Amino acid sequence: MEKQEFREKAKQSIDEIFDKIEELKAKKDEAKAEIVEKYEEQIAELEAKRDELQSKYDQLIDAAEDKWEDVKGAFTESAASFKEGFSKLLSPFKKDNNDEEPPVA
Repeated sequence: MEKQEFREKAKQSIDEIFDKIEELKAKKDEAKAEIVEKYEEQIAELEAKRDELQSKYDQLIDAAEDKWEDVKGAFTESAASFKEGFSKLLSPFKKDNNDEEPPVA
């Protein structure tokens, strides 16, 4: 193989590598955007559950004696739902299973 032919093939190889790197960067950016979007969706869901939990707490505070058990049950269910959502959101970021979750009744 002559110098010129080798140089052309080398240049072609370098160009292909550059193109592949650019493709990978584009895929990384797409994946990053998808992850951010999913994260934001989960945060919005948690905020809705938080608002629901706050509402149940307000009802718990103001509950009449005859409604106490119903309100207590509704609060407990909302708290469990929030805790589950929070765990789901954090699961990809946990290093091990010993990470603490938020304190919820």
